[in-house]
Amino acid sequence: MSTLANQLASAEREEVARAIRLLLARPLLTEAADPTGFELVRRRRDPLARWFDYTCGWSLVVEPRRGYARLAKIRASPDGSRPARRARSGRAPFDRRRYVLLCVTAAELLSMPMTTIGMLADRVVQATAADRALPAFDPVHRPERTAFVDVLKLLESYDVLRAVDGTTEAYVDSAGAKVLYRVDNTLLMRLPAAPVGASRLAVPPDEVPARFEDLLAGLVRERRYGGAAVDGLTDESSGETATTDAQRNLRLRHSVLRRLFDDPVLYRADLDEDELAYATSLTGRQILRRSVQQAGFLLEERAEGFLLVDPDAIATDVRFPDDTSTARVAALLLLEPLCAAPAGMLPEQLAGAGADQLRRFPGWAKAYQSEDGPARLADDAVRVLLDLGLAGRTRGRVVARPAAYRYRLTETTTPGPKNDPQGPTASSGVAAQGDMQ
Repeated sequence: MSTLANQLASAEREEVARAIRLLLARPLLTEAADPTGFELVRRRRDPLARWFDYTCGWSLVVEPRRGYARLAKIRASPDGSRPARRARSGRAPFDRRRYVLLCVTAAELLSMPMTTIGMLADRVVQATAADRALPAFDPVHRPERTAFVDVLKLLESYDVLRAVDGTTEAYVDSAGAKVLYRVDNTLLMRLPAAPVGASRLAVPPDEVPARFEDLLAGLVRERRYGGAAVDGLTDESSGETATTDAQRNLRLRHSVLRRLFDDPVLYRADLDEDELAYATSLTGRQILRRSVQQAGFLLEERAEGFLLVDPDAIATDVRFPDDTSTARVAALLLLEPLCAAPAGMLPEQLAGAGADQLRRFPGWAKAYQSEDGPARLADDAVRVLLDLGLAGRTRGRVVARPAAYRYRLTETTTPGPKNDPQGPTASSGVAAQGDMQ
């Protein structure tokens, strides 16, 4: 092979690796949001589609003319650590009300290439009034309008909605606000990543709460793996379907690699017996290492599990350590006492650690300077550690997990008087081998 051919092949590998990490962080990539990234994905879409299908069983759709790329990431198991977030209110996670409004609003938008915010709100009012399982939407009340605006802003961030006249935020102050939208119905239909549509689960609304876990599993069941059919599917009879050795190996490869590429850390203890056997087999280890190399990650393989490090931080959706959030600063400070307690810490001890942090830095974390502030600070910090796989819950205690010992506190400084979630840091930490993915 000539030198030029080698250079071209090397350039293609580097571009594919970069695009893989870009899509892992942003499964819906639009040309409007990132023209350079979208052009890279468009140019390398064939090898990207093959890599995601073989490695994780995820489908990639690239629409050059419509200006978007959609990676349908199916989770190996249900996970609530990455909720939809509000563009306002400090990016607080969506609550139940906002998720309901999101689903109803998306359904109403399917048949509307153009709409106004008032017309759309009226359609949502009618839809919720006609369904006894849904709480009625009443735009007369400001909290309802605020929730509706949060939903619309989320859809705007996905490029499903584009305000061509007016601003969405104006609706919070007045239900009579005038906003005109252009709707991308095709992109809207690409948003759900579940392989089974919710409408195919023929279950009466009254039975949903009791069967929620089974229904959730039914939404992400993939036929390619064989196995038990899910009760409630309208086009499938109940019963068992044979699972071949090829289907079983395919499921194991996808389940292990999905978790490796989508979670901050993959512990051997969290794998079932078959998954662990596959990950430690000669073939499984070869596929795992080759896939990691092709994606441009560095693999940390320890006795406790696996961790990927992105040297360019392209696939890093959440950084840790990170001083842009009070909860993440508190989480870093909490690691020291947590790692020093092998048996874990009780809620009372965690609250005590939160109170100690607030005493050490009286001008920091103003939102937590109240009677219940230490407990709330500890709860928010623990949630960060749980989401990052740095801590777990065992018998009412919070226990440090092995990856937590990668970090150490190297410096603690007194924050400035204006310290808040966007203010100066109260501490800095060093990861033993780099930031978490």
